[in-house]
Amino acid sequence: MTDVAHYQNPSDIQRILHTAKTVAIVGLSNNPLRASYFVGFYLKRHGYRVIPVNPREPEILGETSFPSLRDVPERVDVVNVFRAPGALPPIAEEAVAIGATSLWTQFGVVNADGARIAEQGGLTVVMDRCIKIEHARYAGRMHWLGFNTQRITSVRTGLQ
Repeated sequence: MTDVAHYQNPSDIQRILHTAKTVAIVGLSNNPLRASYFVGFYLKRHGYRVIPVNPREPEILGETSFPSLRDVPERVDVVNVFRAPGALPPIAEEAVAIGATSLWTQFGVVNADGARIAEQGGLTVVMDRCIKIEHARYAGRMHWLGFNTQRITSVRTGLQ
C-alpha cells in the first residue's frame, strides 16, 4: 500500500505550481466533456504551456499532440498523468528520461512503483491530486461552484 499523503505535500505542490511553465498531459483527451480536456484548457488559460501526449490524436487544444513523452521536442517541467495506475511505471521512466522536474498524477492514479521510479530519478512526485484544483486553491481562484466569479466580498446579500 502506498502512503499517498507523502505525495501530497502542500509545499511541494505550491513550489511546482509557482515554478513550472510547461505541463505535458499524458492521456489528454480531445473530448471537451472529459476531465483531462478541462484541466488542459484551464492550465492554458492560466499561462502554462500545455503539451498533449496522446498517440490517438494529432492535435488537442490547438497544440500538436505527441505519441509519447520521448517525442516531445521541448523541455517539460511537469508530467501530469490521466492514465490507469498500471501505466504509471513506464510513464515515470519516460519522465525521468526527458529530464522533467515533477510527476503529477490525477485523482485515482496511485502506483508505488511509478512513484519510486520518479523519485529515484530526481523528480518531485504529487499523487492522487488534481492539478487544476490545487492551482485554483493556491492561486485563490476557486469558487464553490468550481469557477472564478471575479468577485471578492465578505458581504452576504439578501440576508439580514
